[in-house]
Amino acid sequence: MRRSEVLAEESVVCLQKALNHLREIWELIGIPEDQRLQRTEVVKKHIKEEGETTILQLEKDLRTQVELMRKQKKERKQELKLLQEQDQELCEILCMPHYDIDSASVPSLEELNQFRQHVTTLRETKASRREEFVSIKRQIILCMEELDHTPDTSFERDVACEDEDAFCLSLENIATLQKLLRQLEMRKSQNEAVCEGLRAQIRELWDRLQIPEEEREAVATIMSGSKAKVRKALQSEVDRLEELKMQNMKKVIEAIRVELVQYWDQCFYSQEQRQAFAPFYAEDYTENLLQLHDAEIVQLKNYYEVHKELFEGVQKWEETWRLFLEFERKASDPNRFTNRGGNLLKEEKQRAKLQKMLPKLEEELKARIELWEQEHSKAFMVNGQKFMEYVAEQWEMHRLEKERARQERQLKNKKQTETEMLYGSAPRTPSKRRGLAPNTPGKARKLNTTTMSNATANSSIRPIFGGTIYHSPVSRLPPSGSKPVAASTCSGKKTPRTGRHGANKENLELNGSILSARTFKGFQI
Repeated sequence: MRRSEVLAEESVVCLQKALNHLREIWELIGIPEDQRLQRTEVVKKHIKEEGETTILQLEKDLRTQVELMRKQKKERKQELKLLQEQDQELCEILCMPHYDIDSASVPSLEELNQFRQHVTTLRETKASRREEFVSIKRQIILCMEELDHTPDTSFERDVACEDEDAFCLSLENIATLQKLLRQLEMRKSQNEAVCEGLRAQIRELWDRLQIPEEEREAVATIMSGSKAKVRKALQSEVDRLEELKMQNMKKVIEAIRVELVQYWDQCFYSQEQRQAFAPFYAEDYTENLLQLHDAEIVQLKNYYEVHKELFEGVQKWEETWRLFLEFERKASDPNRFTNRGGNLLKEEKQRAKLQKMLPKLEEELKARIELWEQEHSKAFMVNGQKFMEYVAEQWEMHRLEKERARQERQLKNKKQTETEMLYGSAPRTPSKRRGLAPNTPGKARKLNTTTMSNATANSSIRPIFGGTIYHSPVSRLPPSGSKPVAASTCSGKKTPRTGRHGANKENLELNGSILSARTFKGFQI
């Protein structure tokens, strides 16, 4: 065999070894199959000595590629190690399992990219949980301070006292944190409710005992807040007032009775319901009587709160009803036409509006009361009777009152008509009375003549006023010294016509004082 042939075979063997070594490196560093094919094509081109590449150049190029791949391998291994360290740290803080990847092999670019994304997600999770932890921790510490609570468990101490960075941000710990916060907030709410109850009790005792304002201001600092020391101070004030209450039993019971009457009114209690509470009328002011009153006032308060919406509706109807009755009274007042400024028209509009409003209110209350009665299986009572019966009774009483007033007006008008027919109509304009003009002798003589023209001396008649009028024989001389005019009398046997009778009556009424003083002094009734 020629030497050239031997060298060719040795070259093929070396090339084969080099290709095998390249494939091992490609596989070790995780180069995908498609990239391997591309790289093999490059080697093939070098073997064909395209571009007049020599064997030495090919070897050089291959060595360069091998060196580049070794560098890539080193970089990828370093990045893998760094990512694993970050993953380990984050997983320990978050109490999560580590990322699963083969540490012995060289990761591919895709594997490294997925690992990076995983670590980024862990960082975001850590930031979110840390923010939640800090917020919950702040609220827990505030609640502990409000309740004067000292951490008594290892978990509470870890939350309140340890470094925030050392706290494990696991889902379980976050859930436990939230549970602890809810417990503390519940205790805080309960404490606030107790404090508010104590304050309400204090205010009630202040009012019952009539505590002066300056004494109340002395404890104003504890009338807000719900810390443990505030609650303790409130309880001390209640105890002091309770002791004072026992010393002023009568005054306290009487104050409770005033409050009872207010609730009875608000709950529309009937007289029978009020009398059913016999202790209200007892006079032995003992602790037992006070307890009975306290129990009754608590029961009434609860009863009113349960039915408050209905009672307010009934109260609104009552107020509207009273206003309506007031306008009805004004509408029936005969003097209403003397008003000025358009008040009459306004009142009439308001009365009409109320008259339309009342049935609507009644229908709304009826529907609500029926629903309430179905839910509670008992009747809703107002002043001892069902509300709609009570409303119907009020309308009926109003109708009867209007009928009675109408009949009274008719009777009054009838009597007035009979009186006017019998005695004549009364003067309508007193300011224009004719008898108030100056009385001159001539007019006196004329009046004497017209009035007494039909009278006879010593005659007696029975007038329409009832009784007997006796006339003197002659009237006295007028002040002017005129001749006396003979007195005359009316026959009294005919009923005068209405017009003349009214005029005569008016003359008598308006001029009676003047005539009796100057002209008819001789008459005696």
